[in-house]
Amino acid sequence: MDLRVLNNFLAVAREESFSKAAAAIHISQPTLSRQIAELEEELGKKLFVRGARKLTLTAEGQLLKKRAGELLALAEKTETEIRGSSQEIEGDIYIGAGETYGIHAITGAFRKLKEEYPGIRIHISSGDRRDLDWQLDNGLIDMAAVFGEPDHSRCESIELPAADRMGVYVRMDDPLAEKKQISPKKDLAGRQLIVNRDSSSELVPGISLHQFQTAGTYSLLYNASLMAEDGIGCVVGLEHIINTEGTDLVFIPFVPEYRPPLFLIYKKYQTMPAHIAMLINEIRKAA
Repeated sequence: MDLRVLNNFLAVAREESFSKAAAAIHISQPTLSRQIAELEEELGKKLFVRGARKLTLTAEGQLLKKRAGELLALAEKTETEIRGSSQEIEGDIYIGAGETYGIHAITGAFRKLKEEYPGIRIHISSGDRRDLDWQLDNGLIDMAAVFGEPDHSRCESIELPAADRMGVYVRMDDPLAEKKQISPKKDLAGRQLIVNRDSSSELVPGISLHQFQTAGTYSLLYNASLMAEDGIGCVVGLEHIINTEGTDLVFIPFVPEYRPPLFLIYKKYQTMPAHIAMLINEIRKAA
């Protein structure tokens, strides 16, 4: 039996649907249906009862589900052990990340791993949540550091230290620049705001974005900072991302303090190369 087909069989058993399973593992439904039919022919047993709304495992299907899980786990463990026994582990790791000081949780873990395995390389691309979700779904990156609660139905996740305070970047000649802290409801009423394009209906938890005036949106904070310098509005963003030294801008944090949750996410149900799995384990230990 092909391990890849067994993995696809488990996806069908989990989703109780060929169409949902095909979408989850990113193959066409006809291909998946053909694989399961060939597996049933190979075993000489029906594995599913086709109902009107969902698929149900037969007794033989239940047995295969148990054994397939054991076989795939053993295969992955064996591969990891064999690869891990070699000092020649190498390869590329592609990571997408929002602009955040919290990326140090990933780069610090990578540095430790690279000391032992010099042949691994890291490639980090920046983007907002919309960009990163698309890149992860389409296999362009191996993992992503994103703000906000992950979709646990399709991703595994590790919560990283929330290192960044939320606040506003304003021009130094703005009256707000005299403040040490910004109360969104009190200080931003009537002001033109520039917000991330992926902002939800809330400016921060408990404060609706709809009560404020929006002058524009951004995907990367550097471009937004230029908008602020030109007087278009106050930029809502994270501390540390823009170095305001020598510029016309100043960062002022919100009160009460808010640090948005940061997660490392990667797709479920995939067999990872050893060097990527090792980095994830290193990050998990440090988180």
